Amino acid sequence: MTGVTGETHAAPPATGRPSAELAKARRGGPVLNLTAGAPSSARPAARTIALTFDDGPDPIWTPRVLDVLKKHGAKATFFTVGSKVAQYPELARRIVAEGHELGNHTYTHADLASVPGWRLRLELSLTQKALAGATGLHTTLARPPYSSTPSAITAPQWDGMRSLAAEGYLVALTDLDTRDWARPGTDRIAASALPSRGRGAIVMMHDSGGDRRQTVEGLDRVLTELSGKGYRAVTVTGALGMPSAHRQADGTDRFGGAVLNAAQRAAGAFTGVLSWVLFAAGALTLARLIFFAVLAWVHARRTRGGKRRKGRAPMWSAPPPVTVIVPAYNEAAGIQATVRSLVETHYEGEVEVLVVDDGSTDDTADLAAALGYANVRVIRRPNGGKPAALNTGITQARHELIIMVDGDTVFEPATIGRLIRQLADPSVGAVSGNTKVGNRRGMIGRWQHMEYVIGFNLDRRAFELLDCMATVPGAIGAFRRSALVALGGVSTDTLAEDTDLTMALCRFGWRVVYEERALAWTEAPTSLGQLWKQRYRWCYGTLQAMWKHRRAVLERGPFGRRCLGYLAMFQVVLPLLAPVVDLMAVYQTVLGDPLPVVAVWAGFVVAQALTGWYALRLDGERVSALWVLPLQQFVYRQLMYLVVIQSVATAVLGVRLRWHTIRREGTFGSAPSVPQV
Repeated sequence: MTGVTGETHAAPPATGRPSAELAKARRGGPVLNLTAGAPSSARPAARTIALTFDDGPDPIWTPRVLDVLKKHGAKATFFTVGSKVAQYPELARRIVAEGHELGNHTYTHADLASVPGWRLRLELSLTQKALAGATGLHTTLARPPYSSTPSAITAPQWDGMRSLAAEGYLVALTDLDTRDWARPGTDRIAASALPSRGRGAIVMMHDSGGDRRQTVEGLDRVLTELSGKGYRAVTVTGALGMPSAHRQADGTDRFGGAVLNAAQRAAGAFTGVLSWVLFAAGALTLARLIFFAVLAWVHARRTRGGKRRKGRAPMWSAPPPVTVIVPAYNEAAGIQATVRSLVETHYEGEVEVLVVDDGSTDDTADLAAALGYANVRVIRRPNGGKPAALNTGITQARHELIIMVDGDTVFEPATIGRLIRQLADPSVGAVSGNTKVGNRRGMIGRWQHMEYVIGFNLDRRAFELLDCMATVPGAIGAFRRSALVALGGVSTDTLAEDTDLTMALCRFGWRVVYEERALAWTEAPTSLGQLWKQRYRWCYGTLQAMWKHRRAVLERGPFGRRCLGYLAMFQVVLPLLAPVVDLMAVYQTVLGDPLPVVAVWAGFVVAQALTGWYALRLDGERVSALWVLPLQQFVYRQLMYLVVIQSVATAVLGVRLRWHTIRREGTFGSAPSVPQV
């Protein structure tokens, strides 16, 4: 990465009252010697032209410039950018081999009038090292980027030139600035490069930074015309009658320069490959947004018309009995609200509620029992983890149809009936409900609300159609007890027991569907620390489940390849690459042209906003929630990427992650009603 864009603007006009030294320099010649006590300047001899080329070497245009110079037997001075010398050392060697002169134009084409002193010295030093590694030479000539004629020197530029002199350089400006960087046309470039009345001149052109076809054509025309007028085209030092600017570099500098140049080329190659990878990642992300939005539309059309992909769902002849299992560990803040919402359901069938207290250290079990509902049983057991609590509930359940709900979640009155309706289809083994964030008033809550609606719920609509449902969330899911028993219950192998269970059901041949109208309101983490713990467990557990079920990609049926392929690409690989994308975007914004970065970022935000608008409409949510989406890109998105990085690192290192509990705030209190948001 170099940050080189070529001469993109003219030198700023000289303003303010200059010092006596600066005023003298503005009236003097184009080559300044500021190393002595009193500044001095020099001009080329009569009928002598010193052609100079800035910003190279360039693999396309520098060889063409050299060919024209060779054709006319002319010599020139090339003020090279160090990073480009490192990238194309063979061009620097050709310049020297054909008798031309090298000058220092900084390493990244930095404006020396605006950079701090340490940056200026680093720019010059790195360029010298690059030259030493490529040609074995140093140079005593330097030209500040964005400079022009002496009369245009500004006070900040003058300070930068004094700093150049302090490093031992002669400062080479120009008599005739062709402004070829603006591509004004071959005629104007040639006219601007022709000295008048037989005078000598230093002429500024460019052999890099864009299309230099006009420069090459103008150069040929200038040399043809000047040769007929008796001019000689020489290097800058040759035009002044001085010794060459080249100095032999010692062995240490040559070795260090060779290492620098090799590293620069390796970085360039890596950046090139990475750019294509990032382009592909961006294209995949955009394609995923569009594809999943289309599938969500298809899902909505079919389900709201009473149809599923396998035909119209059958109806129960009578509402079947249901067991609801509530695994609870230290859920005193919200357990009563959860139980009330389950008991006060509109479902007409029998509902058995099992609250499995997993060794809570608070009064969760007592609060659940104190409600006094006849159809609620409280089962106390030693602490063994959520899967163990669920398995206890499955063993104790009296009915075939089971609903699992977290102890911080409340159901709407119609939720149980809507979940159970889908299990009338004998091919369906599990049903995922629609989880909503209940505590969304703070910024963190709003971000999670957007994630649930745009990410989780929109995706599940697509997953159903693709037969690759990855997760029936622990907050709301309905299952067949016989299917769970056949699998040996809920596995304790992973920290994402819901994902592990869903994958096992799919591999066993059961269909898993999504019921968008079965609503459950859950309490989301309210601090970044709590959110980190939750998502770290989710992500690590998902990686465990993916590894456990990795053989599914070789099995018949689309589940393994679609589900595991999707998770690997969009929840592992792309999040791992995302920080690199952000760093490159910041680099380009600071050191390059920020407009492409802003345009790409704005484009993705617009695409996400359109998808989010549709997802919110599907879920019956307020579209005004979209205002948090741009802010989400700067904090929440990066947090999720770091979670993935930490989870992958933990998995690779073989560290066993323990279950992290989330502190409950009691969002729903003990009220039975659905929260108003």
